[in-house]
Amino acid sequence: MVNSPLSGAVIAVAGAGGPAGRATLIRLAEAGATVVAADNDPERLAEAVDAARYAAGGATVTGEPVDLLDLDSTHAWAAHIVEEFGHVDGLVHLVGGWRGSETFTKTSLDDWDFLELLLIRTVQHTSLAFHEALQESERGRYVLISASGATKPTAGNAAYSAAKAAAEAWTLAMGDYFRKAGGAGGPTSAATILVVKALVHEAMRAERPHAKFAGFTDVTDLAEAITDVWNKSAAEVNGNRLWLTEQP
Repeated sequence: MVNSPLSGAVIAVAGAGGPAGRATLIRLAEAGATVVAADNDPERLAEAVDAARYAAGGATVTGEPVDLLDLDSTHAWAAHIVEEFGHVDGLVHLVGGWRGSETFTKTSLDDWDFLELLLIRTVQHTSLAFHEALQESERGRYVLISASGATKPTAGNAAYSAAKAAAEAWTLAMGDYFRKAGGAGGPTSAATILVVKALVHEAMRAERPHAKFAGFTDVTDLAEAITDVWNKSAAEVNGNRLWLTEQP
């Protein structure tokens, strides 16, 4: 791991308890990073952290239940990481959720209220809490996982697609902050977006053995793509969408 761009890096992962989070914790740890995971479900978080420690051969993987809907709690999480490890080199935003409707006219604005908190507010809080530490890092990265529906919404996914689009816009604004902070030399940190159609994992395939999941991204491939963000220069990824599925 000596030659890995992630060797010695400290990476925070928000929403780490799900299948994508588990895969990401393992891959980041295997790449040499110290991984600090957060989720709002303590039991699910503990299982994900234990799995990553085991898979990565005793790598440093820690977990902390954090309410990312509370800005003060999110700031405290960021400050605690800096206090314990001295720096933060990345925030991977995996907080997800979906609600949709049969048609556009049947869209429930209650779905919007739910998704606005889950998909936008958590991005706002993590970016505001971590941006200073990421800018101070020579390899700081903020990585948002988004969906192709943000670019090409469908009638039944108005609330979800609009929330994802807003989260992307917020992340791109953070990228502009990094660009301006870098001055003439270019950005040293980056905010980037990985775009998928949807995610698939082993349990989903087991439940639906005949489904093709066309265009879906396996969570292990997503984890590899997340890790690969650190293999690219800040200028290459900052303010950009990196497509893991066909671009609409």
